Amino acid sequence: MKLRLLAAFLLSSLTAFAQSPMIYPQLALGKTERDPLSRIYLTPKRIVWKSNDSLVLKPELLLEQGNSQAYFELRNVCKIINKGNSRTGLVLDFGKEFHGGIQITTSQSNRVTRKVRVRFGESVSETMSDVIGDGTTGKEGGATNHHAMRDFEVTLPGYGTLQVGNSGFRFVRIDLLERDAFLALKEIRGVATLRDIPYLGSFKSNDTLLNRIWETGAYTVHLNMQDYLWDGIKRDRMVWAGDMHPEIMTISNVFGYNEVVPKSLDFVRDHTPLPNWMNGISAYSMWWVIMQHDWYQYHGKLDYLREQKAYLIPLLDLFLTKVDQQGHEKLDGPGMRFLDWPSSENKPGVHAGLQALMVMTFEKGARLADILGEKEKAETYRTMLTKMKSYLPDPNGSKQAASLLSLANVMPAVKANQDVIAVGGATNFSTFYGYYMLEAQAKASDYQTAINNIRQYWGGMLKLGATTFWEDFDMNEAKNAAPIDNIVPSGKTDYHRNTGAYCYIGLRRSLCHGWASGPTPWLTKYVLGIEVLEPGCKKIRIEPHLGDLEWVEGTFPTPAGVVYVKHIKTGANKIRTTIRAPKEIKIIK
Repeated sequence: MKLRLLAAFLLSSLTAFAQSPMIYPQLALGKTERDPLSRIYLTPKRIVWKSNDSLVLKPELLLEQGNSQAYFELRNVCKIINKGNSRTGLVLDFGKEFHGGIQITTSQSNRVTRKVRVRFGESVSETMSDVIGDGTTGKEGGATNHHAMRDFEVTLPGYGTLQVGNSGFRFVRIDLLERDAFLALKEIRGVATLRDIPYLGSFKSNDTLLNRIWETGAYTVHLNMQDYLWDGIKRDRMVWAGDMHPEIMTISNVFGYNEVVPKSLDFVRDHTPLPNWMNGISAYSMWWVIMQHDWYQYHGKLDYLREQKAYLIPLLDLFLTKVDQQGHEKLDGPGMRFLDWPSSENKPGVHAGLQALMVMTFEKGARLADILGEKEKAETYRTMLTKMKSYLPDPNGSKQAASLLSLANVMPAVKANQDVIAVGGATNFSTFYGYYMLEAQAKASDYQTAINNIRQYWGGMLKLGATTFWEDFDMNEAKNAAPIDNIVPSGKTDYHRNTGAYCYIGLRRSLCHGWASGPTPWLTKYVLGIEVLEPGCKKIRIEPHLGDLEWVEGTFPTPAGVVYVKHIKTGANKIRTTIRAPKEIKIIK
Protein backbone atom coordinates (compact mmCIF):
# COMPACT_ATOMS: atom_id res chain seq x y z
CA MET A 1 0.00 0.00 0.00
CA LYS A 2 2.77 2.39 0.98
CA LEU A 3 4.65 1.54 -2.22
CA ARG A 4 1.58 2.29 -4.31
CA LEU A 5 1.10 5.63 -2.54
CA LEU A 6 4.77 6.49 -3.02
CA ALA A 7 4.59 5.55 -6.70
CA ALA A 8 1.47 7.67 -7.15
CA PHE A 9 3.18 10.61 -5.44
CA LEU A 10 6.28 10.31 -7.63
CA LEU A 11 4.17 10.01 -10.78
CA SER A 12 2.16 13.13 -9.92
CA SER A 13 5.35 15.02 -9.09
CA LEU A 14 6.98 14.05 -12.39
CA THR A 15 3.82 15.00 -14.29
CA ALA A 16 3.73 18.41 -12.59
CA PHE A 17 7.42 18.89 -13.35
CA ALA A 18 6.92 17.99 -17.01
CA GLN A 19 4.06 20.48 -17.30
CA SER A 20 5.97 23.22 -15.52
CA PRO A 21 7.03 26.19 -17.67
CA MET A 22 10.41 26.18 -15.91
CA ILE A 23 12.76 24.50 -18.38
CA TYR A 24 15.83 24.81 -16.18
CA PRO A 25 14.84 23.96 -12.60
CA GLN A 26 18.40 24.52 -11.40
CA LEU A 27 17.85 28.26 -12.04
CA ALA A 28 14.78 28.37 -9.81
CA LEU A 29 16.59 29.74 -6.77
CA GLY A 30 14.07 32.53 -6.41
CA LYS A 31 11.42 34.27 -8.45
CA THR A 32 12.03 34.09 -12.19
CA GLU A 33 10.57 35.81 -15.22
CA ARG A 34 10.81 34.97 -18.89
CA ASP A 35 12.06 37.67 -21.22
CA PRO A 36 9.38 38.62 -23.80
CA LEU A 37 12.07 40.09 -26.04
CA SER A 38 14.06 38.41 -28.79
CA ARG A 39 17.58 39.19 -30.01
CA ILE A 40 18.40 39.89 -33.64
CA TYR A 41 21.98 40.35 -34.81
CA LEU A 42 22.72 43.13 -37.28
CA THR A 43 25.70 43.76 -39.56
CA PRO A 44 26.91 47.36 -40.03
CA LYS A 45 25.97 48.84 -43.41
CA ARG A 46 28.73 51.40 -43.89
CA ILE A 47 31.71 53.22 -42.40
CA VAL A 48 30.57 56.82 -41.83
CA TRP A 49 33.83 58.32 -40.57
CA LYS A 50 37.42 57.48 -39.59
CA SER A 51 39.61 59.74 -37.49
CA ASN A 52 42.72 58.81 -39.50
CA ASP A 53 42.76 56.81 -42.73
CA SER A 54 46.29 55.54 -42.18
CA LEU A 55 45.57 54.34 -38.62
CA VAL A 56 42.29 52.53 -39.32
CA LEU A 57 43.19 49.54 -41.47
CA LYS A 58 40.72 47.39 -43.40
CA PRO A 59 37.55 48.79 -41.77
CA GLU A 60 35.53 47.26 -44.64
CA LEU A 61 35.94 43.87 -42.93
CA LEU A 62 33.53 45.10 -40.25
CA LEU A 63 30.79 45.21 -42.90
CA GLU A 64 30.94 41.44 -43.34
CA GLN A 65 28.46 39.23 -41.49
CA GLY A 66 29.92 37.86 -38.26
CA ASN A 67 29.13 35.14 -35.75
CA SER A 68 30.58 36.55 -32.47
CA GLN A 69 33.01 33.64 -32.14
CA ALA A 70 36.69 34.41 -31.63
CA TYR A 71 39.39 32.32 -33.37
CA PHE A 72 42.71 31.08 -32.02
CA GLU A 73 44.56 31.57 -35.29
CA LEU A 74 45.56 34.99 -36.53
CA ARG A 75 42.88 36.52 -38.73
CA ASN A 76 42.57 39.16 -41.41
CA VAL A 77 41.14 41.90 -39.18
CA CYS A 78 40.35 45.57 -38.89
CA LYS A 79 43.09 47.34 -36.94
CA ILE A 80 42.74 50.60 -35.04
CA ILE A 81 46.14 52.04 -34.15
CA ASN A 82 47.14 54.72 -31.66
CA LYS A 83 50.52 56.44 -32.01
CA GLY A 84 51.61 58.29 -28.92
CA ASN A 85 48.67 59.96 -27.22
CA SER A 86 46.54 59.97 -30.36
CA ARG A 87 43.08 58.45 -30.11
CA THR A 88 41.92 56.72 -33.24
CA GLY A 89 38.38 55.63 -33.96
CA LEU A 90 35.59 55.16 -36.47
CA VAL A 91 31.80 55.50 -36.75
CA LEU A 92 29.61 52.65 -38.01
CA ASP A 93 26.09 52.95 -39.45
CA PHE A 94 23.70 50.03 -38.95
CA GLY A 95 21.30 51.51 -41.50
CA LYS A 96 18.30 51.77 -39.21
CA GLU A 97 17.55 52.82 -35.66
CA PHE A 98 17.10 49.95 -33.21
CA HIS A 99 17.05 49.19 -29.50
CA GLY A 100 19.81 47.18 -27.87
CA GLY A 101 23.61 47.21 -27.97
CA ILE A 102 26.62 45.81 -29.80
CA GLN A 103 28.86 42.75 -29.66
CA ILE A 104 32.56 43.46 -30.13
CA THR A 105 34.70 40.43 -31.02
CA THR A 106 38.47 40.82 -30.94
CA SER A 107 41.17 38.80 -32.66
CA GLN A 108 43.99 36.76 -31.15
CA SER A 109 46.23 39.43 -32.62
CA ASN A 110 45.42 41.53 -29.53
CA ARG A 111 46.65 39.04 -26.89
CA VAL A 112 45.97 41.68 -24.21
CA THR A 113 42.87 43.55 -23.08
CA ARG A 114 42.18 46.95 -24.60
CA LYS A 115 40.23 49.96 -23.32
CA VAL A 116 37.83 51.65 -25.71
CA ARG A 117 35.29 54.42 -25.59
CA VAL A 118 31.85 53.58 -27.02
CA ARG A 119 29.46 56.32 -28.14
CA PHE A 120 25.99 55.45 -29.41
CA GLY A 121 24.07 57.95 -31.48
CA GLU A 122 20.63 58.33 -33.00
CA SER A 123 22.43 60.73 -35.33
CA VAL A 124 26.04 60.91 -36.47
CA SER A 125 26.34 64.17 -34.52
CA GLU A 126 25.45 62.39 -31.30
CA THR A 127 28.34 59.95 -31.74
CA MET A 128 30.70 62.93 -32.16
CA SER A 129 29.72 64.69 -28.93
CA ASP A 130 32.78 64.79 -26.66
CA VAL A 131 31.32 65.94 -23.35
CA ILE A 132 28.32 64.66 -21.45
CA GLY A 133 26.14 67.66 -20.60
CA ASP A 134 23.43 67.84 -17.97
CA GLY A 135 20.79 67.15 -20.60
CA THR A 136 18.81 70.33 -19.96
CA THR A 137 21.08 73.31 -20.60
CA GLY A 138 22.12 72.31 -24.09
CA LYS A 139 25.81 72.05 -23.08
CA GLU A 140 27.66 70.21 -25.83
CA GLY A 141 24.41 69.93 -27.69
CA GLY A 142 22.63 68.38 -24.71
CA ALA A 143 24.28 64.95 -24.98
CA THR A 144 23.38 62.97 -21.91
CA ASN A 145 23.46 59.55 -20.30
CA HIS A 146 19.98 60.08 -18.83
CA HIS A 147 17.77 56.97 -19.03
CA ALA A 148 20.26 55.04 -21.17
CA MET A 149 24.06 55.02 -21.26
CA ARG A 150 25.19 56.27 -24.64
CA ASP A 151 28.79 57.26 -23.81
CA PHE A 152 31.07 55.07 -21.70
CA GLU A 153 34.40 53.26 -21.50
CA VAL A 154 34.82 49.47 -21.47
CA THR A 155 37.69 46.97 -21.46
CA LEU A 156 37.67 44.45 -24.29
CA PRO A 157 39.05 40.91 -23.90
CA GLY A 158 42.32 39.99 -25.62
CA TYR A 159 40.48 37.67 -27.95
CA GLY A 160 36.86 37.12 -27.15
CA THR A 161 33.49 38.83 -27.28
CA LEU A 162 31.97 41.55 -25.12
CA GLN A 163 28.36 42.69 -25.44
CA VAL A 164 27.70 46.27 -24.34
CA GLY A 165 24.90 48.77 -24.54
CA ASN A 166 21.22 49.13 -23.75
CA SER A 167 19.95 52.13 -25.65
CA GLY A 168 18.36 53.37 -28.83
CA PHE A 169 20.75 54.14 -31.67
CA ARG A 170 21.65 53.73 -35.32
CA PHE A 171 25.30 54.80 -35.22
CA VAL A 172 28.17 53.79 -32.96
CA ARG A 173 31.63 55.28 -32.53
CA ILE A 174 34.53 53.20 -31.19
CA ASP A 175 37.77 54.90 -30.05
CA LEU A 176 40.90 53.15 -28.77
CA LEU A 177 42.03 54.84 -25.55
CA GLU A 178 45.50 53.42 -24.77
CA ARG A 179 48.80 55.04 -25.72
CA ASP A 180 50.92 53.39 -28.44
CA ALA A 181 48.56 50.47 -28.87
CA PHE A 182 46.48 48.73 -31.48
CA LEU A 183 43.11 47.01 -31.41
CA ALA A 184 42.40 44.06 -33.71
CA LEU A 185 38.69 43.75 -34.42
CA LYS A 186 37.23 40.59 -35.93
CA GLU A 187 33.72 42.01 -36.01
CA ILE A 188 31.18 44.37 -34.49
CA ARG A 189 27.55 43.27 -34.55
CA GLY A 190 24.42 45.10 -33.51
CA VAL A 191 22.23 43.26 -31.01
CA ALA A 192 18.63 44.39 -31.43
CA THR A 193 16.15 43.46 -28.69
CA LEU A 194 12.46 43.59 -29.58
CA ARG A 195 9.25 41.62 -29.44
CA ASP A 196 9.13 38.99 -32.17
CA ILE A 197 5.59 39.72 -33.31
CA PRO A 198 4.00 39.78 -36.78
CA TYR A 199 2.83 42.94 -38.51
CA LEU A 200 -0.80 41.89 -38.96
CA GLY A 201 -1.85 45.32 -40.19
CA SER A 202 -0.52 46.77 -43.43
CA PHE A 203 -0.94 49.74 -45.76
CA LYS A 204 0.10 50.04 -49.41
CA SER A 205 -0.84 52.63 -52.01
CA ASN A 206 0.51 54.14 -55.21
CA ASP A 207 2.26 56.78 -53.03
CA THR A 208 5.55 55.30 -51.81
CA LEU A 209 6.08 58.21 -49.39
CA LEU A 210 2.82 57.52 -47.56
CA ASN A 211 3.72 53.83 -47.48
CA ARG A 212 7.09 54.63 -45.87
CA ILE A 213 5.41 56.93 -43.34
CA TRP A 214 2.91 54.21 -42.33
CA GLU A 215 5.70 51.65 -41.97
CA THR A 216 7.98 54.04 -40.07
CA GLY A 217 5.24 54.82 -37.54
CA ALA A 218 4.61 51.11 -37.02
CA TYR A 219 8.33 50.38 -36.59
CA THR A 220 8.78 53.31 -34.18
CA VAL A 221 6.14 51.91 -31.84
CA HIS A 222 7.41 48.35 -32.26
CA LEU A 223 10.82 49.41 -30.91
CA ASN A 224 9.15 51.02 -27.89
CA MET A 225 7.29 47.81 -26.99
CA GLN A 226 10.02 46.73 -24.62
CA ASP A 227 9.42 45.38 -21.07
CA TYR A 228 6.80 48.12 -20.90
CA LEU A 229 5.42 50.50 -23.50
CA TRP A 230 8.00 53.24 -23.46
CA ASP A 231 7.97 56.78 -24.75
CA GLY A 232 11.41 56.48 -26.37
CA ILE A 233 14.15 53.87 -26.57
CA LYS A 234 16.94 56.32 -25.71
CA ARG A 235 14.92 58.90 -23.79
CA ASP A 236 12.27 58.62 -22.31
CA ARG A 237 12.40 54.95 -21.36
CA MET A 238 9.36 55.58 -19.18
CA VAL A 239 5.63 54.82 -19.03
CA TRP A 240 3.92 58.16 -19.67
CA ALA A 241 0.15 57.71 -19.64
CA GLY A 242 -0.84 60.46 -22.08
CA ASP A 243 1.95 59.75 -24.54
CA MET A 244 0.79 56.14 -24.78
CA HIS A 245 -2.50 56.92 -26.53
CA PRO A 246 -1.11 57.31 -30.09
CA GLU A 247 1.05 54.24 -29.46
CA ILE A 248 -1.95 52.18 -28.35
CA MET A 249 -3.84 53.20 -31.47
CA THR A 250 -0.87 52.18 -33.61
CA ILE A 251 -0.52 48.83 -31.82
CA SER A 252 -4.23 48.10 -32.29
CA ASN A 253 -4.00 48.84 -36.03
CA VAL A 254 -0.70 47.05 -36.67
CA PHE A 255 -0.16 44.26 -34.15
CA GLY A 256 -3.58 43.73 -32.65
CA TYR A 257 -3.71 42.72 -29.01
CA ASN A 258 -0.40 42.73 -27.13
CA GLU A 259 0.10 42.25 -23.40
CA VAL A 260 2.53 45.19 -23.16
CA VAL A 261 -0.46 47.58 -23.26
CA PRO A 262 -2.48 46.33 -20.26
CA LYS A 263 0.80 45.73 -18.41
CA SER A 264 1.73 49.39 -18.91
CA LEU A 265 -1.75 50.76 -18.18
CA ASP A 266 -1.75 48.79 -14.93
CA PHE A 267 1.78 49.95 -14.07
CA VAL A 268 0.90 53.64 -14.23
CA ARG A 269 -2.39 52.99 -12.39
CA ASP A 270 -0.69 51.10 -9.57
CA HIS A 271 1.91 53.84 -9.17
CA THR A 272 -0.71 56.60 -8.96
CA PRO A 273 -2.88 56.33 -5.84
CA LEU A 274 -5.82 58.73 -5.95
CA PRO A 275 -6.16 61.69 -5.71
CA ASN A 276 -2.77 62.01 -7.43
CA TRP A 277 -2.51 62.56 -11.19
CA MET A 278 -0.71 60.09 -13.41
CA ASN A 279 2.85 61.29 -14.08
CA GLY A 280 1.88 64.42 -12.11
CA ILE A 281 -0.27 65.67 -15.03
CA SER A 282 -4.06 65.92 -14.80
CA ALA A 283 -4.49 65.45 -18.56
CA TYR A 284 -2.62 62.15 -18.35
CA SER A 285 -5.17 60.72 -15.93
CA MET A 286 -7.83 61.74 -18.44
CA TRP A 287 -5.90 60.00 -21.22
CA TRP A 288 -5.85 56.85 -19.08
CA VAL A 289 -9.67 56.81 -19.07
CA ILE A 290 -9.74 57.41 -22.84
CA MET A 291 -7.22 54.61 -23.40
CA GLN A 292 -9.29 52.17 -21.35
CA HIS A 293 -12.25 52.97 -23.59
CA ASP A 294 -10.34 52.72 -26.87
CA TRP A 295 -8.51 49.53 -25.87
CA TYR A 296 -11.83 47.91 -25.00
CA GLN A 297 -13.33 49.12 -28.28
CA TYR A 298 -10.64 47.42 -30.32
CA HIS A 299 -10.18 44.25 -28.29
CA GLY A 300 -13.40 43.72 -26.32
CA LYS A 301 -11.75 42.21 -23.22
CA LEU A 302 -14.47 42.71 -20.63
CA ASP A 303 -12.65 40.83 -17.86
CA TYR A 304 -9.75 43.27 -18.10
CA LEU A 305 -12.09 46.26 -18.08
CA ARG A 306 -13.80 44.96 -14.96
CA GLU A 307 -10.41 44.89 -13.23
CA GLN A 308 -10.22 48.68 -13.72
CA LYS A 309 -13.57 49.49 -12.08
CA ALA A 310 -12.23 50.02 -8.56
CA TYR A 311 -9.90 52.73 -9.88
CA LEU A 312 -11.84 54.03 -12.88
CA ILE A 313 -15.05 55.10 -11.12
CA PRO A 314 -13.33 56.96 -8.24
CA LEU A 315 -11.09 58.68 -10.81
CA LEU A 316 -14.12 59.88 -12.79
CA ASP A 317 -15.72 61.02 -9.53
CA LEU A 318 -12.55 62.97 -8.76
CA PHE A 319 -12.89 64.81 -12.07
CA LEU A 320 -16.45 65.79 -11.11
CA THR A 321 -14.93 67.89 -8.32
CA LYS A 322 -12.74 69.77 -10.79
CA VAL A 323 -15.57 71.64 -12.57
CA ASP A 324 -17.15 74.89 -11.37
CA GLN A 325 -20.83 75.90 -11.45
CA GLN A 326 -20.48 77.33 -14.96
CA GLY A 327 -19.09 74.07 -16.32
CA HIS A 328 -15.51 75.34 -16.60
CA GLU A 329 -12.61 72.98 -15.83
CA LYS A 330 -10.72 73.84 -12.66
CA LEU A 331 -7.76 71.49 -12.73
CA ASP A 332 -5.74 73.72 -10.43
CA GLY A 333 -3.66 72.61 -7.47
CA PRO A 334 -1.04 69.88 -7.41
CA GLY A 335 -0.04 68.67 -10.83
CA MET A 336 0.85 70.19 -14.16
CA ARG A 337 -1.62 71.85 -16.56
CA PHE A 338 -0.33 70.41 -19.80
CA LEU A 339 -1.27 69.27 -23.31
CA ASP A 340 2.14 69.06 -24.98
CA TRP A 341 5.33 71.11 -24.78
CA PRO A 342 4.90 73.27 -27.92
CA SER A 343 1.53 74.51 -26.59
CA SER A 344 2.59 74.85 -22.95
CA GLU A 345 3.13 78.63 -22.92
CA ASN A 346 -0.31 79.32 -24.43
CA LYS A 347 -2.28 79.41 -21.17
CA PRO A 348 -5.70 80.11 -22.75
CA GLY A 349 -5.02 77.37 -25.27
CA VAL A 350 -4.14 74.91 -22.50
CA HIS A 351 -7.37 75.78 -20.69
CA ALA A 352 -9.39 75.22 -23.88
CA GLY A 353 -7.66 71.91 -24.48
CA LEU A 354 -8.20 70.69 -20.92
CA GLN A 355 -11.87 71.67 -21.14
CA ALA A 356 -12.27 69.58 -24.29
CA LEU A 357 -10.26 66.69 -22.89
CA MET A 358 -12.47 66.57 -19.81
CA VAL A 359 -15.59 66.45 -22.01
CA MET A 360 -14.06 63.51 -23.89
CA THR A 361 -13.21 61.85 -20.59
CA PHE A 362 -16.77 62.08 -19.25
CA GLU A 363 -18.21 60.92 -22.57
CA LYS A 364 -16.04 57.82 -22.77
CA GLY A 365 -16.18 57.32 -19.02
CA ALA A 366 -19.98 57.23 -19.18
CA ARG A 367 -19.85 54.50 -21.81
CA LEU A 368 -17.47 52.47 -19.66
CA ALA A 369 -19.69 52.98 -16.59
CA ASP A 370 -22.66 51.64 -18.56
CA ILE A 371 -20.69 48.56 -19.61
CA LEU A 372 -19.65 48.01 -15.99
CA GLY A 373 -23.25 48.21 -14.76
CA GLU A 374 -22.85 51.63 -13.11
CA LYS A 375 -25.94 53.22 -14.70
CA GLU A 376 -26.39 56.02 -12.15
CA LYS A 377 -22.74 56.99 -12.41
CA ALA A 378 -23.03 57.00 -16.18
CA GLU A 379 -25.95 59.43 -16.04
CA THR A 380 -24.01 61.68 -13.68
CA TYR A 381 -21.07 61.81 -16.08
CA ARG A 382 -23.34 62.53 -19.04
CA THR A 383 -25.02 65.37 -17.15
CA MET A 384 -21.61 66.88 -16.45
CA LEU A 385 -20.37 66.58 -20.02
CA THR A 386 -23.58 68.25 -21.29
CA LYS A 387 -22.97 71.10 -18.87
CA MET A 388 -19.33 71.44 -19.94
CA LYS A 389 -20.18 71.36 -23.67
CA SER A 390 -22.29 74.50 -23.26
CA TYR A 391 -19.07 76.49 -22.80
CA LEU A 392 -16.77 77.12 -25.79
CA PRO A 393 -13.40 78.51 -24.71
CA ASP A 394 -11.18 80.33 -27.19
CA PRO A 395 -8.35 78.03 -28.46
CA ASN A 396 -6.23 81.17 -28.84
CA GLY A 397 -4.65 79.94 -32.06
CA SER A 398 -3.56 76.61 -30.56
CA LYS A 399 -3.92 73.79 -33.08
CA GLN A 400 -3.75 71.37 -30.15
CA ALA A 401 -6.69 72.98 -28.37
CA ALA A 402 -8.77 73.48 -31.52
CA SER A 403 -8.31 69.82 -32.42
CA LEU A 404 -9.51 68.61 -29.01
CA LEU A 405 -12.46 71.02 -29.05
CA SER A 406 -13.48 69.62 -32.42
CA LEU A 407 -13.10 65.98 -31.36
CA ALA A 408 -15.10 66.68 -28.20
CA ASN A 409 -17.96 68.21 -30.26
CA VAL A 410 -17.56 71.49 -28.42
CA MET A 411 -16.41 73.48 -31.46
CA PRO A 412 -17.77 72.84 -34.98
CA ALA A 413 -15.22 70.72 -36.83
CA VAL A 414 -15.22 72.82 -40.00
CA LYS A 415 -14.72 76.05 -38.04
CA ALA A 416 -11.90 74.56 -35.94
CA ASN A 417 -10.16 73.41 -39.09
CA GLN A 418 -10.63 76.56 -41.18
CA ASP A 419 -9.88 79.05 -38.41
CA VAL A 420 -6.99 77.28 -36.69
CA ILE A 421 -5.82 73.80 -37.71
CA ALA A 422 -5.49 74.26 -41.48
CA VAL A 423 -3.82 77.67 -41.19
CA GLY A 424 -0.26 77.45 -42.50
CA GLY A 425 -0.53 73.81 -43.46
CA ALA A 426 1.60 71.64 -41.18
CA THR A 427 3.26 74.66 -39.58
CA ASN A 428 2.92 74.45 -35.78
CA PHE A 429 2.08 70.76 -35.94
CA SER A 430 3.62 68.69 -33.16
CA THR A 431 4.70 65.07 -33.24
CA PHE A 432 2.40 64.11 -30.31
CA TYR A 433 -0.71 66.20 -31.01
CA GLY A 434 -0.26 65.98 -34.76
CA TYR A 435 -2.35 62.82 -34.53
CA TYR A 436 -5.30 64.75 -33.09
CA MET A 437 -4.86 67.52 -35.65
CA LEU A 438 -5.20 64.90 -38.40
CA GLU A 439 -8.21 63.39 -36.60
CA ALA A 440 -9.88 66.80 -36.41
CA GLN A 441 -9.24 67.46 -40.10
CA ALA A 442 -10.85 64.12 -40.93
CA LYS A 443 -13.86 65.10 -38.82
CA ALA A 444 -14.09 68.27 -40.93
CA SER A 445 -13.97 66.03 -44.05
CA ASP A 446 -10.72 67.74 -45.07
CA TYR A 447 -9.00 64.46 -45.88
CA GLN A 448 -6.80 65.75 -48.68
CA THR A 449 -5.32 68.51 -46.52
CA ALA A 450 -4.58 65.95 -43.83
CA ILE A 451 -2.85 63.68 -46.35
CA ASN A 452 -0.78 66.64 -47.57
CA ASN A 453 0.18 67.49 -43.99
CA ILE A 454 1.34 63.92 -43.40
CA ARG A 455 3.54 64.10 -46.48
CA GLN A 456 4.96 67.47 -45.50
CA TYR A 457 5.45 67.03 -41.74
CA TRP A 458 6.27 63.36 -41.20
CA GLY A 459 7.83 63.17 -44.66
CA GLY A 460 10.07 66.04 -43.56
CA MET A 461 11.66 63.78 -40.94
CA LEU A 462 12.26 61.06 -43.52
CA LYS A 463 13.88 63.64 -45.78
CA LEU A 464 16.42 64.32 -43.03
CA GLY A 465 17.33 60.66 -42.76
CA ALA A 466 14.88 59.47 -40.11
CA THR A 467 14.19 55.74 -39.87
CA THR A 468 11.96 56.28 -36.84
CA PHE A 469 9.80 59.29 -35.97
CA TRP A 470 11.07 61.91 -33.56
CA GLU A 471 10.04 63.34 -30.23
CA ASP A 472 9.89 66.80 -31.74
CA PHE A 473 10.07 68.27 -35.24
CA ASP A 474 9.87 71.89 -36.30
CA MET A 475 9.71 72.50 -40.04
CA ASN A 476 11.02 76.06 -39.73
CA GLU A 477 14.13 74.89 -37.87
CA ALA A 478 14.63 72.16 -40.47
CA LYS A 479 14.71 74.46 -43.51
CA ASN A 480 18.52 74.53 -43.80
CA ALA A 481 19.20 71.29 -41.94
CA ALA A 482 21.55 68.53 -43.08
CA PRO A 483 20.49 64.87 -42.88
CA ILE A 484 21.28 63.15 -39.59
CA ASP A 485 23.18 60.27 -41.22
CA ASN A 486 26.44 62.07 -42.06
CA ILE A 487 28.85 64.66 -40.72
CA VAL A 488 27.13 68.05 -40.98
CA PRO A 489 28.78 70.15 -43.70
CA SER A 490 29.69 73.79 -43.23
CA GLY A 491 26.78 76.16 -43.77
CA LYS A 492 24.14 73.60 -42.84
CA THR A 493 22.14 73.36 -39.61
CA ASP A 494 22.94 70.41 -37.34
CA TYR A 495 19.29 69.68 -36.56
CA HIS A 496 19.84 67.18 -33.76
CA ARG A 497 22.50 69.18 -31.94
CA ASN A 498 21.45 72.79 -32.38
CA THR A 499 17.66 72.95 -32.36
CA GLY A 500 14.81 72.20 -29.99
CA ALA A 501 13.16 73.72 -26.94
CA TYR A 502 11.69 72.72 -23.58
CA CYS A 503 12.77 69.13 -22.90
CA TYR A 504 13.74 68.62 -26.55
CA ILE A 505 17.01 70.53 -26.45
CA GLY A 506 19.70 69.28 -28.79
CA LEU A 507 21.10 65.77 -28.59
CA ARG A 508 19.00 64.97 -25.54
CA ARG A 509 16.05 64.82 -27.94
CA SER A 510 14.75 61.35 -28.74
CA LEU A 511 14.72 60.41 -32.41
CA CYS A 512 12.52 57.37 -31.77
CA HIS A 513 9.34 58.42 -29.99
CA GLY A 514 6.16 56.36 -30.16
CA TRP A 515 3.84 59.33 -29.70
CA ALA A 516 4.88 60.50 -33.20
CA SER A 517 3.28 57.47 -34.93
CA GLY A 518 -0.14 59.09 -35.50
CA PRO A 519 -0.21 58.79 -39.32
CA THR A 520 -0.12 55.00 -39.06
CA PRO A 521 -3.53 54.51 -37.38
CA TRP A 522 -4.89 57.56 -39.23
CA LEU A 523 -4.11 56.19 -42.69
CA THR A 524 -5.66 52.85 -41.75
CA LYS A 525 -8.83 54.45 -40.39
CA TYR A 526 -9.48 57.13 -42.98
CA VAL A 527 -7.68 56.25 -46.21
CA LEU A 528 -8.01 52.48 -46.01
CA GLY A 529 -11.32 53.35 -44.37
CA ILE A 530 -11.55 50.88 -41.47
CA GLU A 531 -13.51 52.18 -38.46
CA VAL A 532 -14.42 50.01 -35.46
CA LEU A 533 -18.09 50.44 -34.50
CA GLU A 534 -18.54 47.83 -31.75
CA PRO A 535 -16.24 46.51 -29.01
CA GLY A 536 -13.99 43.70 -30.12
CA CYS A 537 -14.29 44.81 -33.77
CA LYS A 538 -17.57 42.87 -34.06
CA LYS A 539 -18.87 45.57 -36.41
CA ILE A 540 -16.64 47.55 -38.77
CA ARG A 541 -17.45 50.32 -41.22
CA ILE A 542 -15.48 50.43 -44.48
CA GLU A 543 -15.47 53.98 -45.87
CA PRO A 544 -12.32 55.00 -47.79
CA HIS A 545 -11.14 58.53 -48.49
CA LEU A 546 -8.44 58.20 -51.12
CA GLY A 547 -7.93 61.88 -51.85
CA ASP A 548 -5.42 62.05 -54.71
CA LEU A 549 -4.44 58.38 -54.42
CA GLU A 550 -5.28 55.99 -57.25
CA TRP A 551 -5.46 52.84 -55.13
CA VAL A 552 -4.85 51.56 -51.62
CA GLU A 553 -4.87 48.14 -50.01
CA GLY A 554 -4.09 46.79 -46.59
CA THR A 555 -4.96 44.61 -43.67
CA PHE A 556 -6.37 45.20 -40.21
CA PRO A 557 -6.09 42.87 -37.17
CA THR A 558 -9.18 41.95 -35.15
CA PRO A 559 -9.80 39.40 -32.36
CA ALA A 560 -11.57 37.22 -34.97
CA GLY A 561 -8.78 37.42 -37.56
CA VAL A 562 -7.35 39.73 -40.19
CA VAL A 563 -9.52 41.89 -42.46
CA TYR A 564 -8.25 42.60 -46.00
CA VAL A 565 -9.40 45.66 -47.96
CA LYS A 566 -8.49 47.05 -51.38
CA HIS A 567 -9.85 50.17 -53.08
CA ILE A 568 -9.21 51.17 -56.71
CA LYS A 569 -10.45 54.35 -58.37
CA THR A 570 -12.36 53.47 -61.53
CA GLY A 571 -13.56 56.93 -62.47
CA ALA A 572 -14.77 60.23 -61.10
CA ASN A 573 -16.10 59.58 -57.56
CA LYS A 574 -16.13 55.83 -58.25
CA ILE A 575 -14.18 53.26 -56.27
CA ARG A 576 -14.14 49.50 -56.66
CA THR A 577 -13.71 47.83 -53.27
CA THR A 578 -12.65 44.30 -52.37
CA ILE A 579 -13.17 43.07 -48.79
CA ARG A 580 -12.26 39.78 -47.15
CA ALA A 581 -13.20 39.46 -43.49
CA PRO A 582 -13.82 36.73 -40.88
CA LYS A 583 -17.47 35.66 -40.78
CA GLU A 584 -17.76 36.80 -37.15
CA ILE A 585 -17.35 40.45 -38.22
CA LYS A 586 -20.25 42.49 -39.57
CA ILE A 587 -19.11 44.85 -42.33
CA ILE A 588 -20.97 48.14 -42.92
CA LYS A 589 -20.31 49.96 -46.20
